[in-house]
Amino acid sequence: MSEWITLFAIFISLFLFGMFVMRHGLLLRFKTKIPYLTYQFIDHPIKGLLTGIIASAALQSSSAVMIITIGLVSTKIIRFKQCIGLILGANIGTVFTLELLAFELSYLIIPCLIIGALLLFSSQEATFSMGCFFFGLGIIFVSMHGFETLAAPLSAIPTVYDWFMWSQEYTSLGLFIGIILSSVIQSSSAVSAMAMSFLDENILSLPASIAIVFGANIGTCATAWLASLGGSKDAKLAAYAHIWINIIGVCLFFPFIETFSELIILTSDNKSQQLVNAAFLFNIISALLILPVISPFSRFIEWIHYRKI
Repeated sequence: MSEWITLFAIFISLFLFGMFVMRHGLLLRFKTKIPYLTYQFIDHPIKGLLTGIIASAALQSSSAVMIITIGLVSTKIIRFKQCIGLILGANIGTVFTLELLAFELSYLIIPCLIIGALLLFSSQEATFSMGCFFFGLGIIFVSMHGFETLAAPLSAIPTVYDWFMWSQEYTSLGLFIGIILSSVIQSSSAVSAMAMSFLDENILSLPASIAIVFGANIGTCATAWLASLGGSKDAKLAAYAHIWINIIGVCLFFPFIETFSELIILTSDNKSQQLVNAAFLFNIISALLILPVISPFSRFIEWIHYRKI
């Protein structure tokens, strides 16, 4: 039992390390452009939404976009109200990471690792950043393959098996587990990747997996909240807006999770793709609901939190 849990912890660490290396390469390549482009394209909520989607998809991390956003708000380069469109877009853009993981790409592990390792020896920044991207991507594929191979052995452990059965019966437990794991690991993508692996192995049902992904969306807000500590009031408001956006979305979807799952099944025969589609629809519908009422929503956040921070 301890061996499987140790290996599971190793694969989580590999996934996070791969995300860090890949993100470092992308930031190294575009670090001077992202804040400028973000500032230039947020004067309208829709432009902010699209900018958030592109930035999050490029960096493969909504948390990275949130940290950049909070930095821009904290330094008063952008106003609190302007950042809400970016937050909505970042939530949608992070689904591109799951989209990538939904495909069977294990055959790319060796090429990515070899090409990445070779490029890492380059002294040119552009080539080195590409090396980080490919090497990090290869490590992510290794960790995903590891999650799949460990799914069955871990589910055979009585305590873990009971947890799965409870999460199947009580989807609220899956929501709670997603929140806790994402808060601790600081990556909703890693938690979603685990749920995807267990879903593929028929250990988790689609509603339980979706509940975990919903919870991961809330739990990942801890990163932005931590980044806002010590910042300006507007920076803290941005972090609270991120939390409220995800809580509102979950409150709207969670009571209908069974019906939502039945609809998602119709979108694809591939279980991983079903989970990706669920995450995408959740984020896109949540964004479309809040986007038209950004002004009242921003006033709501200020009314609740401004005097307390």
